[in-house]
Amino acid sequence: MPFPQQGPKSFDRPGIGSIASNQKGVYGLFKENAWVYIGKADDLRKRLLEHLNGDDPCITRESPTHFVTSVVAIPDAEEKRLIFELGPTKCNARVG
Repeated sequence: MPFPQQGPKSFDRPGIGSIASNQKGVYGLFKENAWVYIGKADDLRKRLLEHLNGDDPCITRESPTHFVTSVVAIPDAEEKRLIFELGPTKCNARVG
């Protein structure tokens, strides 16, 4: 099962600002029904803002428009499961 059913949020400051700080979990960035990146974070809000600010050239180049999140206690395994289930993306070339 991919991410829990939810309305996607815009990948912009207001969308990211709607997330509470210090939530640990996984996230997916996408555009036009195509996954750009699946990631994990100890603080979802902080990590998404880093991406929005251009910390990853691949994500910046692919220009995601929306994101979804899932709060989980141990995000490592969940991130790998989601990448396997949803298929690889250009920006998830290396998963270890």
